[in-house]
Amino acid sequence: MPDTYRIIEACLIGGEWVKAPDGAAIAVVNPFDGARIGEVPRLGRQETRAAIAAASEALGPWKAMTASERAGLMNRLADLILEHKEALGRLLTLEQGKSLAEAVGEVAFGAAYIRWFAEEARRIYGDIIPSPWPGRRILVTREPVGVVGAITPWNFPNSMIARKLGAALAAGCTMVIKPASQTPFSALAVADLALKAGLPPGVVNVVTGQAGEIAAEMCENPVLRKISFTGSTEVGRRLAAQASAHLKRTSMELGGNAPFLVFDDADLDAAIAGAVASKFRNSGQTCVCTNRFLVQAGVHDAFVARLKEAVAALKLGNGLEPGVAQGPLIDEAAVEKVAAHVADAVAKGGQVVLGGRRAELGGRFYEPTIVTGARADMAVAGDETFGPLAAVFRFETEAEAVAMANATEYGLAAYLYTRDLARAFRVSEALEYGLVGVNEGLITTEVAPFGGYKDSGFGKEGSKYGVEDYLNLKYTCLGGLA
Repeated sequence: MPDTYRIIEACLIGGEWVKAPDGAAIAVVNPFDGARIGEVPRLGRQETRAAIAAASEALGPWKAMTASERAGLMNRLADLILEHKEALGRLLTLEQGKSLAEAVGEVAFGAAYIRWFAEEARRIYGDIIPSPWPGRRILVTREPVGVVGAITPWNFPNSMIARKLGAALAAGCTMVIKPASQTPFSALAVADLALKAGLPPGVVNVVTGQAGEIAAEMCENPVLRKISFTGSTEVGRRLAAQASAHLKRTSMELGGNAPFLVFDDADLDAAIAGAVASKFRNSGQTCVCTNRFLVQAGVHDAFVARLKEAVAALKLGNGLEPGVAQGPLIDEAAVEKVAAHVADAVAKGGQVVLGGRRAELGGRFYEPTIVTGARADMAVAGDETFGPLAAVFRFETEAEAVAMANATEYGLAAYLYTRDLARAFRVSEALEYGLVGVNEGLITTEVAPFGGYKDSGFGKEGSKYGVEDYLNLKYTCLGGLA
């Protein structure tokens, strides 16, 4: 076993490490070779209810702290995450499969979210509105929503938690976290560090187990007032419907089908670098990952040739080995989905110019793949692949490219490459997406708002806007001042 952060096989509720009363557990395996890493408790409604109660008990004292006091504890948490970033990165690679460099980078990114929101805790301002009545003052203040439930995915098991947790803590909320069953150890490690940083018991709670029961308790328990979910659009719809019965506030960061537009006047060196970063980061398993490359006819062939060269150089293997850029996919279903999208594209006239099959490493590896001749009737055009498949579509005009890009139910991220300043503004404003990268393939940062349009969800994470989803506005009228 490499030098990882300690593997914690228990859940955190009210500052205590607990296991399932009946001993039920979920095995966690390394996606590289299927080897068992450990196990976590299979908890359900009862334990989730206890975690919500613990968070509720901790809420009053936590929100009563000054912003400076909360910020100090959050900064200590960020310090501890960075102090252990190499060990946390190795733990993340073991359970998720991504390269160690990516994993350590994700851990550092998570610390940046905690640090950013620690600073924002001091900037949760109110207003005094000029009163229409003499002898009165109108005050507007912001207060924490209350207990928050966070349901996080397996593809970024550290940073996805950090950007929810950071905003909640800054606002004065307490949290119950349900991490993905494939990657629970990163969440438990962050919770352990939160205790070591001095956050009071009950402020951060983690429950693992039966997703349906845990989510149902979060949606139906009146003590929990907000749910933040990152995952598929299908599950997000169900959660939003369940939560609406109790008028809970929700934030939904859901699926995507990101287009990557390359115009004839693009800097191809920059476009290729951006294409590889956007498409093949985390082996294509990101919600802002490029799903469709839309390339103008004049540079189509040159772009494909250079993309093939760049992608062929990517090394597959165990993410803990030096030089590995592409790890395994998370499970067999993920491999089968990529294979199905490739087969569908080929059946409808697409040409595989690189990859197109399971890798010789076997297991959960699929070769980085490029398919040209992509069309609107292919599965990849409408469905998020979530794997290392680059489908290349050809277009002639700017208007055609924008129409193709927007022809999806999703609206999370989009990218475009051009050296025409007017076109950069014109196209970015026409794209129906919450995030747009112009001549950049990696644009996520803690200082900017992250969130989509349409069926990609609602709400923002990160930036000064991210904390707003965890705050209620209160209007107070003070009379008798004449």
